Amino acid sequence: MPAVTSRASALPAGLPTMRVDACSVAAPGQSDNEDQILQYGDLVGVLDGATAPAGFDTGCSHGPAWYVRRLAARLGLASAATPAAPLAGLLAEAIRAVRDDHAATCDVDHPGTPSATVCLLRRSGGHLDYLVLCDSPLVFEAAGQVGVVADNRLADTMARLRGQHDPPATDDPQHRYRRAVRWQRQWMNQPDGYWVAAADPAAADRALGGTLPLTGPGRITRAALLSDGASRAVERFGLYGWPQLMELLAEAGSAELIRQVRAAENVEPDRSTGHKRHDDATAIFCLFDTG
Repeated sequence: MPAVTSRASALPAGLPTMRVDACSVAAPGQSDNEDQILQYGDLVGVLDGATAPAGFDTGCSHGPAWYVRRLAARLGLASAATPAAPLAGLLAEAIRAVRDDHAATCDVDHPGTPSATVCLLRRSGGHLDYLVLCDSPLVFEAAGQVGVVADNRLADTMARLRGQHDPPATDDPQHRYRRAVRWQRQWMNQPDGYWVAAADPAAADRALGGTLPLTGPGRITRAALLSDGASRAVERFGLYGWPQLMELLAEAGSAELIRQVRAAENVEPDRSTGHKRHDDATAIFCLFDTG
């Protein structure tokens, strides 16, 4: 497991220091980590590349690991050029730039073109800007209460399609998997489907976004950005709830969260649920300290 990274960034008196603890680990047996951590000044982010399914064409010579690294780099460059721009604008510019990076050699309009979820958080004076696109959630805590920003449109779309098509009980897991991949490709970046960073900059405007306070009685004291490989600790395995996850991150760090996820993956029986047993896992924990 790689070393956890930490840093502190200060603001003028009266505003909190931001301390960042981050860890990203590839799935066991995988050489490439398709998750990516972004840290540029007061901007942090988690990007989770969509694994290219075996036997499906993508129209691209690049894989999801290349895409998330390039997208993170382009986000950093966009932030450096216009640091006060809305996060959706930065993401749109980064998506456009990555599209241009390989449009001459790849079919960037192919439904299987590389894509990624995006979760961004930026300290801007006395508040935090956030953006969540697809299934990498943001968890935050204020006055002892924990909230979650989660983009559930992918899961909702797949549930709707399963309800409409009702496959036969004899359908084997491989058939279900291939059908799910076809559905995801058909409904990606569609108004009645779900949205993800791929080759269409318009997806950035469909992200969930907003601001959270860093001052006052309801100020944010800590936040976590998670790929779905890390959020499965709560969402799939039920090891604890979101408040307990935040306590774990505060007390033991992001590397310990991922260690516990790996332990749960290793003991889960194979129930042919269609879930990947192992996944790349990434967590960023931000502490906003006025002390």
